[in-house]
Amino acid sequence: MNKIRLLCLFGGVSEEHEVSLSSARSVLSVLRRERYELLVVGVTREGKWLLYEGGAENLTPDSWQNHTAGEVIFSPARGQEGPLLLLEGGTVRRLPVDVVFPIMHGRNCEDGCLQGLFALSGVPFVGSGCLASALAMDKASTKMILKNHGIAQAAALAVDLSEYRRRPERVVMAASALGFPLFVKPSASGSSRGVSRVESPEGLAAALEEAFLYGRRVLIEEFVAGAEVELAVLGNDDPVVSVPGEIVPGSEFYDYDTKYRKDTASYYIPARVSPGAFATLQKTALKIYRILNCRGLARVDFFVEGERVIFNEINTLPGFTSISMYPKLMEAVGVPYPELIDRLLSLALEEGAGR
Repeated sequence: MNKIRLLCLFGGVSEEHEVSLSSARSVLSVLRRERYELLVVGVTREGKWLLYEGGAENLTPDSWQNHTAGEVIFSPARGQEGPLLLLEGGTVRRLPVDVVFPIMHGRNCEDGCLQGLFALSGVPFVGSGCLASALAMDKASTKMILKNHGIAQAAALAVDLSEYRRRPERVVMAASALGFPLFVKPSASGSSRGVSRVESPEGLAAALEEAFLYGRRVLIEEFVAGAEVELAVLGNDDPVVSVPGEIVPGSEFYDYDTKYRKDTASYYIPARVSPGAFATLQKTALKIYRILNCRGLARVDFFVEGERVIFNEINTLPGFTSISMYPKLMEAVGVPYPELIDRLLSLALEEGAGR
């Protein structure tokens, strides 16, 4: 049986560059090498694509570029011998690829940019297509679409940078109407980068300036005191959903350091919710997945207050680190990590390039 020619991508021009390296370490350590002919490419923070030849243990921010074998280009042209072009001393060598696993997160990675490149090339890839990826990445757009489908969510205000610069006092007044505390976050970023909890109007300006560092649109949301609950969805036309998992951050909120650098959070799988909320969470996660036309995988996040289920956000390329919730949730429903990777790649090949 011929091996599947698999291209794994990591890194990227993204605030979540380091998270991607952690996810890639975990994925590469469990890949069944007897099934895959593996190519690994790292994308630097500056956007250079490099063929990586090191092991999973060398995937650290300081050392991975010391284990590369030259610059590569991913060509969008179809009908060639291979979309990956290795540049070697002024010559070009084509490397064939059957499927791509973009182990990448955040802007320029899971927001439709890469997905458009893969779709142009005609190479199947893990995850949702351009439109679903773009919509899910932008929280304000997601909320507007889901509101029309009756999905319960926190009250929110979307603010563009130009609007804030023209009338900052009006933005502060409108935000204050949501009540305090509230959260200020970039509309199209992830891993809680640029997210602040604000206790009073006096704290809004600093929180907005911080969030605008990560994009030109910011979301201001009312505070929801419920439990933080996440679900994993896996599949294309007939997706399956995991049990809900609950996160107790161990800090003011589930921020970047708590997710990736500290070990202060507690996890409950399944979540400590009522049977009614449990069923609503699963039903709503699948409904959101289908409304946005997601493919392959997504993690859907909620708050739960008693029987009330409130949508928070959706991630179409969630973290795959050793402590990430998506693989933990799938393992809880009988899909261990190595099998999960195999299934994701099978789903990508099943979907093909027709996104």
